[in-house]
Amino acid sequence: MIKYITETTDYLIAKGFDKPEIGIILGTGLGQLIEKVEILHEVSYNHIPNFPTATVEFHKGKLIYGILEGKKVVVMQGRFHVYEGYSLQDVTYPVRIMEKLGIHTLLVSNAAGAINLNFKKGELMLIEDHINLQGSSPLAFKGVEHLGERFTDMSKPYDLEINLKFEQIAKEHNITLHKGVYVSVVGPQLETRAEYKMLKTIGADAVGMSTVPEIIVANHLKIKAAAVSVLTDECDPNNLKPVDIADIINMAGKAEPNMITLFKELIKTI
Repeated sequence: MIKYITETTDYLIAKGFDKPEIGIILGTGLGQLIEKVEILHEVSYNHIPNFPTATVEFHKGKLIYGILEGKKVVVMQGRFHVYEGYSLQDVTYPVRIMEKLGIHTLLVSNAAGAINLNFKKGELMLIEDHINLQGSSPLAFKGVEHLGERFTDMSKPYDLEINLKFEQIAKEHNITLHKGVYVSVVGPQLETRAEYKMLKTIGADAVGMSTVPEIIVANHLKIKAAAVSVLTDECDPNNLKPVDIADIINMAGKAEPNMITLFKELIKTI
């Protein structure tokens, strides 16, 4: 993997990706932030050596380098998932590349279902902690100790200082920002009523199919990390209705401006 990482990093440096400070991963239906970035360079994933390719139709599949609020950023417009057939090492490979390019902070967004019924669709949830139900770890491979400490501490996976800043920004801008536990499942099927009940019982406030692997690797690489979920549907097992993916994408788009405000205002301060 070290050889692959070096090849990919060298390619992107040659393309002008010059020492970004902050990495950003945009989740399902969450691409409007790109409009706020002064784009200097962009490369399609399928042109980047050793990079996976986004196969989900609403994920764009571009790595973008530019300026946002005066900071150099590298943005993943579209991410990878285990449900696409990728390994957890594939899913998190871009995080390792962003770290090699120079980032010190990783900001992650996702679309999630609200298990906590006090949370409503269209609102945001700041992730305080997570539960990994993806069946394995992105660190479970031979030679991982050459890239970072094998037994990575996860007592504080989400940076407390960044989370506090997010809360302050939300208060200043009258944005509803819940705090909670995100559980990551494999997917791509959505959950049954019994599964929603189980997830609530084990302490989850929201459920999705991403984010946790990237956060684990960020901690492995000693990068500050934070994540915000856009709540796109309400997962009430006693009143469960069929979910239309188009509705989820639409709701993500409606809620996204508040997430963009959080990210932009935060980036000014770091």
